[in-house]
Amino acid sequence: METLWSRRPIIYEINTWVWLNELSHHYKHAIALGNVPMEQWDAIASLSVDALWLMGVWERSPKGIRIANENAGLQADFLHALPDYTPADNVGSAYCVRRYVVDEHLGGPEGLATARQMLAQRGLRLILDFVPNHVAQDHPWVYEHPEYFVQGTREDLAQAPSAFFGASGIVIAKGRDPYFPPWPDVAQLNAFSSGWRQAAGETLNLISEQCDGIRCDMAMLLLNSIFERTWDGRVGGRPPEEYWREVISAVRFQHPNALFLAEAYWDLEWELQQLGFDYCYDKRLYDRLEHDNAESIRLHLTARLDYQDRLARFIENHDEPRAAARFSPEKERAAAVTMLTVLGAKLLFEGQCEGRRVRPPVFLARRPVEPIDLDLRAFYHTLLAAVKRAGLREGEWRQCERTGWPGNSSYLNLGAWGWNQGQERYIVVVNLSECQSQGRVRMPWNELAGRTWHLTDVLSGDMFERDGGELQSAGLYVDLPAWKVHFLQFFNPA
Repeated sequence: METLWSRRPIIYEINTWVWLNELSHHYKHAIALGNVPMEQWDAIASLSVDALWLMGVWERSPKGIRIANENAGLQADFLHALPDYTPADNVGSAYCVRRYVVDEHLGGPEGLATARQMLAQRGLRLILDFVPNHVAQDHPWVYEHPEYFVQGTREDLAQAPSAFFGASGIVIAKGRDPYFPPWPDVAQLNAFSSGWRQAAGETLNLISEQCDGIRCDMAMLLLNSIFERTWDGRVGGRPPEEYWREVISAVRFQHPNALFLAEAYWDLEWELQQLGFDYCYDKRLYDRLEHDNAESIRLHLTARLDYQDRLARFIENHDEPRAAARFSPEKERAAAVTMLTVLGAKLLFEGQCEGRRVRPPVFLARRPVEPIDLDLRAFYHTLLAAVKRAGLREGEWRQCERTGWPGNSSYLNLGAWGWNQGQERYIVVVNLSECQSQGRVRMPWNELAGRTWHLTDVLSGDMFERDGGELQSAGLYVDLPAWKVHFLQFFNPA
């Protein structure tokens, strides 16, 4: 059932448990992956996306639920996101995996197979999670294969019970990121264990039989250098091979078309790409869109094109605040156009297009009811359709030089780039500031002179007529209000 991936896929993430819960309430009967109404799959396909990431399908941990129910900080987070929260809403963290088997509440393996078939019929691929750093404390491996885990001593357990737990006479470390306290509900896997590496490859092959791509949680934690620094003295010597090269190779031998997406931070994206990942999160672009100016974003987009084309761009996901809560309405639209018209894969989160502002913790089975922002939804549908129609998934991308004139440096607020595929040409100009800004944008093509060009803004419908000689010599003059954009299609009627 495996199929080739298109370049630069647009991936739509869904919080599976929450989504099915809401569908069950809407249709007034239990909805699981195997009986999602056809109209819901059609609605996802209508977004002009390429793949669906069903986040959180694996069996969740009863022990993890108990731990979360006793954690005052988590309970406060749950109440903040869901004011009428009750303990029944806590179904356990999606990243505290009890077994890599689709949770029966969500429809089990059979339900997932049906969902994948429904997606394939609509030309959509399926992505699932893999959590390489840790599993639930009640995962069968804890008892059957303690050698897979980072272990401690009884003294460790006595001195640091927040960092270790006991299981059948063995002391095991709780999972952690080196910059934060340990996660209380998970057991730390040992990336240097040859047995675990083999089991990881086998697990990934089992996952790959059920989907087309795998999103790997906190992938940089498994790099030899990071893992050694985090667990120095507890995990033995560094293996000669990197974890990801070893396990991805094991999967690609059986599933050559499997796509690997890394959640990655700390500027380690290039290193992970070299180890086999097709795409890595571009958290740096997200941060710059949120906090920095257009020049910072321009500089970010000057990186090698082959590197940029293997980044996954986003302005929200289940780990980040909702875009509608973090950005003003105008700034969100500018950020969305930027994210969706540069190189690389793109990641959208269900609810983003509707303007949801509450990001529920990944433990919860439901979220609050929120009004739909109809204007924002229409904007995203128009934008996504324009991106698909423009052929940006396959075309050639180049950043454009922009210039100003004495006394007016507002051109520095503009981001600009061009796409072409065959005779199709598009220019995107984004005012990434709160100020009205003007400038000239140099075209990235040399064959415009001698013709008159019709320019149509595919988002607004506005039309312009420009002389090709002026476009090629002086550049395209633009005057954009704060956070406004041009997404211009070039057409020569001659």
